[in-house]
Amino acid sequence: MNATREQIVLLLNEGLSNQYIARHLRCDKHRVATIRRAEGIPNVQPQPLTLDEKWAANTQPVDGGHLEWTGERGQCSGTPVMRYREQSYSPASIAFRMKHGREAKGYAYAECGFKHCVAPEHVDDETTRMQTREQLRYLTGGRARKPFCVHGHDQAEHGRYETDGTAYCEACKVAARRKAVRA
Repeated sequence: MNATREQIVLLLNEGLSNQYIARHLRCDKHRVATIRRAEGIPNVQPQPLTLDEKWAANTQPVDGGHLEWTGERGQCSGTPVMRYREQSYSPASIAFRMKHGREAKGYAYAECGFKHCVAPEHVDDETTRMQTREQLRYLTGGRARKPFCVHGHDQAEHGRYETDGTAYCEACKVAARRKAVRA
């Protein structure tokens, strides 16, 4: 998008920051700053944002009820990351807390099909994911999982479910991966 000078001036006069305008209009922030100086519009005084406000400022709605993360990402994985007051946060974990009113247990992420979606309605933690998958298992005619796997691991601790409701033992899966790496 190639923002016009008039679009930038309009947003500057609304009291918005150079960074916000550059992100909103998808233009260079230095160009916004140059226009601000030329128009004699003073810089915006930074307002400290709350964690949730900073999260919201780095999201953008996408078709299908998804939220795209527009902020920082991990260099190798591309996973959304947010720094706030010298700490790192997972935007998906923040979304989970916003929806459920509690901190996520285990990894929080969405399984809605939109890569790295951070819509609070789409994000689950390990506990809610397993509950949903277990319900799916029963709805599709599956039976209750046995208390111990064939290798004797307690399924209350190590039992998991695939996205289709298939039960498996996490301890056995980890052991099989380690064995495969050694081979």
